[in-house]
Order: sequence, then C-alpha cells, then structure tokens
Amino acid sequence: MIRIVDYGVGNIQAFMTLYKRLGIDAQRAQAAEDLAGATRLILPGVGHFDHAMQRLNDSGMRPALEAMVLGQGVPVLGVCVGMQMLAAGSDEGSLPGLNWVPGRVRAFATNPLSASLPMPHMGWNDVHPAAGSRLFSVGFDDAAQFYFLHSFYFDAQDKADVAATAHYGLDFDAVVSRGHIHGVQCHPEKSHHWGAQLLRNFVNF
Repeated sequence: MIRIVDYGVGNIQAFMTLYKRLGIDAQRAQAAEDLAGATRLILPGVGHFDHAMQRLNDSGMRPALEAMVLGQGVPVLGVCVGMQMLAAGSDEGSLPGLNWVPGRVRAFATNPLSASLPMPHMGWNDVHPAAGSRLFSVGFDDAAQFYFLHSFYFDAQDKADVAATAHYGLDFDAVVSRGHIHGVQCHPEKSHHWGAQLLRNFVNF
C-alpha cells in the first residue's frame, strides 16, 4: 500500500490520479494512523523549505514517519521540496531538515556557475542516471527528461548517494538514493511517461 503524505503542502491528487491510471493502489495519509500498513511512502512538497518543514512538524505525522522509515525501513520517496526536506537543512531557511540523507540544500543564485541564469530553473531538462540506480532500473533505455521548478538544489554530502544528475549551470544532484530513502528534485507527476515509469519503479523494487 502506498501512502502519500498529505501535510498541506504538495499536489497530492496528482500522484493519486497517476497511480490510479497505472492500476496501483495509493491512498492519502493526513494523520499518523493513516500511515499504518504502508509499504511505500511518498513525501511531496512545494514552496518554501521552512514552511514545508513546519507544516510537517505540526501535522503530527513526523514521529510515525521517522519510526517507519528509520526504524522499519519502509521505502520513501521525497519529491521536489519533499526531497530537499531529506537534507540536514537548507540555505532557504533556518529550520533543520529530516537529515535522512546527509547533505544541504543550496541556492542556484549563490553559485557562480548558475547565478546569472533565470530563476527558478523551470521546464524540461535531461536527467542522467547513475549506474545501478533502482529508480531507473526499468524503462529508461533512452535519454530521460523530467519537469523541474526550483531555485534551490540538493547537495549530497556523500556523492555515492547521487542516483542521477541534471545540468543548470552546474551538474546538480537531481535524484538521491540512500538505501531505501530516495528523493527526486523534478516533478515525476508532471513528467509524462518518464515520470510514470519512475513512480512505477519505486513501487516495484
């Protein structure tokens, strides 16, 4: 059972609609008790890092999520700001992140390689998977493109956790995987058949 964490930040319905089209059962979780029995978790997010972290903290679901992900090893997929929340923290705000994947979220605008580019990084971009990435294990024989909308990027502390990169002035960590914990900066729910395949692969590990 897939549970999509609904803490008031993120387009939950888009994921539910896509999984329904794929014939995969997915349900919304709005409280800790809704997470019971989940075999996969999706943590979406949009907007400001601190706002998203505060909403998750206020939702009452964070202790249950940490018990499931860190204690029970339930696979999780963070999406967009949901991916950034996996880091220790972000240059966008002051609240600590979940720190499930060591790293920090940094601003394109403060990197000399990308500071002169339009912000946010918006639109379609090529994604280059690393060898052995399970999220790209099936259905990615050809070059993949995904839809992005962000001004900050994940900078993994251990580059062995980087499952795919994309380029916007610099090669940035577009996908991270640390064991059963995964994050994607792009929006797979908006990325046509490439996004659908990635979300299907997440279910079928």
